Amino acid sequence: MKLISACLCGINCKYNGGNNFDPYFFDLWKNKQLIPVCPEELGGLSTPRCPAEIIGGSGEDVLRNQARVIDATGNDLSPYFVQGAYRALELARLGGVRSAILKSRSPSCGAGSIYDGSFNSRLRSGDGVSTALLKQNGIKVISDEDFDKV
Repeated sequence: MKLISACLCGINCKYNGGNNFDPYFFDLWKNKQLIPVCPEELGGLSTPRCPAEIIGGSGEDVLRNQARVIDATGNDLSPYFVQGAYRALELARLGGVRSAILKSRSPSCGAGSIYDGSFNSRLRSGDGVSTALLKQNGIKVISDEDFDKV
């Protein structure tokens, strides 16, 4: 079993109320090969919600309380993102998950690159909060954009 960002399976949990439907991942989910998660909803955030980005670092820095997840109106959402990351980790452990396919660039799920905190669609290297926690706990995380669908 693998974890997957729920939005990739067509679940409307994206910040704007939509999803990032991918028919390949949807089929895997329907065949019970994936466990969909939305760490932001697991952390207590509603859908839709204001877009958020990590300010001052990466997801690893947020977990160490050295950076913050801030929404576009200036609200600090860090506690929600951290709580959601721990709940996603709990689901991974319960499901015996060893790997995850997560949505690129997200402040929760981004793997390898995330938005830089300027809300100008600029990227920086780093992982989202949930990706960082999963990796710290031995779970391999790959971005949906880097996943080989062959």
